[in-house]
Amino acid sequence: MKIITIVGARPQFVKAAVLSREFKKHTGIQEVIVHTGQHFDSNMSAVFFDEMQIPQPQYSLDINGMGHGAMTGAMLAQIEQIIINERPDAVMVYGDTNSTLAGALAAAKMHVPVIHVEAGLRSFNMHMPEEINRILTDRISSLLFCPTDAAIENLEKEGFKDFTANYYKVGDVMEDAAIFYSGESARRAKVIQELKLETKPFALCTIHRAENTDDLNNLRSIVSALNEINRTLSIVLPLHPRTKKIFEVNNISPEFTVIDPVGYFDMIELLKKCTLVLTDSGGLQKEAFFFGKYCITLREQTEWIELVENGYNYIAGTDDKKIVRLAAKLAGREFPDKKNLYGNGAAASNICKIINEQFNR
Repeated sequence: MKIITIVGARPQFVKAAVLSREFKKHTGIQEVIVHTGQHFDSNMSAVFFDEMQIPQPQYSLDINGMGHGAMTGAMLAQIEQIIINERPDAVMVYGDTNSTLAGALAAAKMHVPVIHVEAGLRSFNMHMPEEINRILTDRISSLLFCPTDAAIENLEKEGFKDFTANYYKVGDVMEDAAIFYSGESARRAKVIQELKLETKPFALCTIHRAENTDDLNNLRSIVSALNEINRTLSIVLPLHPRTKKIFEVNNISPEFTVIDPVGYFDMIELLKKCTLVLTDSGGLQKEAFFFGKYCITLREQTEWIELVENGYNYIAGTDDKKIVRLAAKLAGREFPDKKNLYGNGAAASNICKIINEQFNR
């Protein structure tokens, strides 16, 4: 069978690397990779293909720098033409970006089955573009691969038992990636040495959600908290160029270490060596867990409720005092034993097995 894989953003490159490697073990699966260009900076895109040995995309659309509607529409139009040319048996999409929705819409309107990896997640915050993307993608997908029990429960509450789509709990391919690439990152990453962090305790932070970067009150509150924490625990923040420009234009002055976006191997090493993680990224919340680090989530909710329920993740929102208080509480605290929440590295194998069963009946 032929599968078109749609990717466009950092977390999707990581997930696609895992599935592409698994597809190679199955001689009956031919993969055609389409890179929408949603993340176009080399440190956000090309470096992942190079580092993680993902097959180079057969199609690179170079669609970026637009509003949500224009971006999604441009992607949809070009992906539709690729589907016409390639005539795939299915289109696979990941997560909850504009690339995800565009790929799913293009396929569904042409009656090509949609496979959604990381289905069923919900923040229940309809102000998040990602929430809209994931809900719509789930509803038009034929085969949904859920990472957690909570994701399955969300779909069933929305009536998926009565729909024609098939959904399965398979685990999380992000954990597959963390396990597989951990040894490689230790050999190849240089970021710890370059930043002279070998013996220096530090917290790793990322900020990229529009609810934080586009709301100056939220952004100033987060930076204020990070500046306060940095006085006793160094903060390292890989920052997207767009957010860096927002800092500059609005005279927001970080007193901590701001670096350019890093590749996946460097991020793994930062996670391994850090004392604490602060982030508004869904993916990094899980990766903190994979590498045994407490996480403070800089949002009012999370899709990964099992991390909160088990005491690995703490919701701080953008309240500067709460962020500082939680950092003081968690920094240096011993991480508890990890439960098997995400499949322990078997997600990709589970997905390929089900795809073969569904399409080779």
